Amino acid sequence: MNPSVVTPESTSAGLAPLEQEVRRHLNFTLGHHDQNASRNYLYRALAIAVRDRLVAQWSETQARVEASDQRRVFYLSLEFLIGRSLTNAVENLELADAAKAALRDYGLTLEEIVEEEQDAGLGNGGLGRLAACFLDSCANLELPVVGYGIRYEYGMFHQRIESGRQVEEPDHWLRDGNPWELERPEHQRRVRFYGRSELYYDAQGVHHSRWVDTQDVLAVPYDMPIPGYRNQTVNTLRLWKSCATDAFDLEEFNAGGYAEAVAAKNLAEQISMVLYPNDASENGKELRLKQQYFLVSASLQDVIAQWVLKNGKDLSRFGEQNCFQLNDTHPACAVPELMRLLMDEHGLSWDQAWQVTTRCMAYTNHTLLPEALERWSVSLFSRLLPRLTEIIYEINRRFLLQIEEQWPGDEEKRQQMSIIEEGDHPHIRMAYLAIVGSFSVNGVAQLHTELLKSGLFSNFNQLWPKKFNNKTNGVTQRRWLSHCNPGLRDLLTETIGAQWETDLGHIKALLPFADNPEFRERWRQIKLANKRRLARYVEEETGVVFPEEAVFDVQVKRIHEYKRQLLNVLHAVHLYDRICRGLTEGMVPRCILIGGKAAPGYHVAKLIVKLINNVAHVINSDPHANDLLKVVFLPNYRVSAMEVICPGTELSEQISTAGKEASGTGNMKFMMNGALTIGTLDGANIEIREKAGKDNFFLFGLDAQQVQQTRTSYDPNQIITEDPDIRRVMELLESARFNANEPGVFDILIGGLRNPADQWLTIADFRSFIDAQRRVNDTYKDQQVWNRMSIINTATSGYFSSDRTIGQYASEIWNVRSVTRD
Repeated sequence: MNPSVVTPESTSAGLAPLEQEVRRHLNFTLGHHDQNASRNYLYRALAIAVRDRLVAQWSETQARVEASDQRRVFYLSLEFLIGRSLTNAVENLELADAAKAALRDYGLTLEEIVEEEQDAGLGNGGLGRLAACFLDSCANLELPVVGYGIRYEYGMFHQRIESGRQVEEPDHWLRDGNPWELERPEHQRRVRFYGRSELYYDAQGVHHSRWVDTQDVLAVPYDMPIPGYRNQTVNTLRLWKSCATDAFDLEEFNAGGYAEAVAAKNLAEQISMVLYPNDASENGKELRLKQQYFLVSASLQDVIAQWVLKNGKDLSRFGEQNCFQLNDTHPACAVPELMRLLMDEHGLSWDQAWQVTTRCMAYTNHTLLPEALERWSVSLFSRLLPRLTEIIYEINRRFLLQIEEQWPGDEEKRQQMSIIEEGDHPHIRMAYLAIVGSFSVNGVAQLHTELLKSGLFSNFNQLWPKKFNNKTNGVTQRRWLSHCNPGLRDLLTETIGAQWETDLGHIKALLPFADNPEFRERWRQIKLANKRRLARYVEEETGVVFPEEAVFDVQVKRIHEYKRQLLNVLHAVHLYDRICRGLTEGMVPRCILIGGKAAPGYHVAKLIVKLINNVAHVINSDPHANDLLKVVFLPNYRVSAMEVICPGTELSEQISTAGKEASGTGNMKFMMNGALTIGTLDGANIEIREKAGKDNFFLFGLDAQQVQQTRTSYDPNQIITEDPDIRRVMELLESARFNANEPGVFDILIGGLRNPADQWLTIADFRSFIDAQRRVNDTYKDQQVWNRMSIINTATSGYFSSDRTIGQYASEIWNVRSVTRD
């Protein structure tokens, strides 16, 4: 028998059948009897019963890793957008039938109970969802990887639309607790802030530094299980909650200072209260930096404590045996913090500490936007983290000596590459700090990595060419195909076997079936069922009815100018203009769905949300457009919503300005589920087009090189004047057709479109976008052709599994192997 194959019975040793365990937890753990059990309590009872089955495997996995001499990896990320845990655990433990049977006595289905689980508010966009996919793949591949993050009490926000505008409401996802987590107070760590750094001499007369007079908070860990797919491996996601060292000042309370008595508690708990506080204010910036340092300090202390417990105080091999993967620049404080811990707490010299640090730090960059590379003012950083500031300045001093050796007398190079950006208000460049302190720097798509090497980090690539590498992103097919699209899953397994669930490369065996008419019809019927499900969801959330015969045209992602939701809505206005003028011959009905959240302080992005909603209202209210065009902004986009959206999507909008999107992962999820992509040559779109074939991808727009060339002489007003289609769209916007009662509300957006300095080049790509959308329209008329293209997209998606990505991280960066059972 293959030791990696697990049966449902083997996962529940020592436990009663799931049905009995659910009843026991409902009655005794939660204190509720059958006759008055609510759905929420049934969800919690089932979740705890399933978690119990994970715990034995969890302990066994940890014992396996401890017994091995394998290098261990720690994935540091401010976000882990894991979505719901129940369905993932049930599928991975092969408990679906048992769970359904357990709920049958209560007259409920598993699908109904799943809806009781809140999406975990631990992330916002692609960065967090990627981290969640990576943890899934690490467990699937049985790699010794632990995720470290923050246990946010509130997610980013719950998005509601009021009068077309985004309204942010608290997302208190932990209101009813989290049955998947286990608190580990015995592993709490103390994290320091403020204070000062002082010099002292030890008994041998050796000079040292120490951080004193600090204001400390406690980091209390909560562990969540990350199960592999039916392989008895359960890895760990450790999340830190911030707490006061003294929760209550009794003397202050007795003196009548009730608010002051709990002030320290409230101040400490702010750190893990909200994902991404608005950093428009100085207090917001300080809180965000606190979060970043809190994560890395608690996590590094935790790993070192585990090392000392197992290996003693000798840290000379620590760099060989441990690796920290920094998920973007947010955890870049890990470089100076590890130096501090090694020198100040464990007595290593600078050279010893630097050798250890640079052997175990690896940095993933996720952005090509210079403004998104974090910079912290030295004044804020030195006040909050004075000892780290000293260390960073010393790292920079030594680094500048390297630059001088490489480029003697080149002051411009020194200024360009210095970690400290000098000036009247000096700043610390966190990306540069991460590069200097890491042995590996990777981009997340071929184009992204090449642009990092030739543009953003070109000087560093000249200095350390072997340090830079590419790891194209991927997504887990178990959640983003098998779980969210059961109809397609069953068809795939019936047709080519089930190996694709653990090795998506096997999905290429589907290719010959693209030319099979019977198979194409079955494929079409599954897509139709998924479209009906999505249409029901849209109607429930917005009241708008999507006709199933229309092409479902979807763009769901964070709202940002470079992602160009604005270009999408301009195309909707163009289609509406054609309908109003009676130019509808050959026009295929289309339903445009846009979803995503705008950052609370990002005014332009929130205006784009407003424009989408206003345009949608006018179009959906016009009976002339009713049969041909619907537009919807779907509020509160999240992981569980994507699980419905993804299978029902037919056209995937990946339309960012070329050279701006690092990779994207939504494009991969849609491809796996048979959606066709309309997109620019940006991010992973390039690789998707290469794998699917250029005839199965709707390409438009300037490429990255053409974008740079166009900026030198860009004249959007000339384009508008000379192109009647674009001119009519702009006239509709400027005539207040979509804001009759709110004059001038969209002037900023209109002005941006007409501005020659518009870095997103929306008007430059608009004509090409219209033409590509007409090709979509014409192709969709022939469903045999469309379904063949759809099948080919799914069949060629194997490269975009996160299992492949993580396999490359493991072999090419981390140098780790699977820790399998004997």
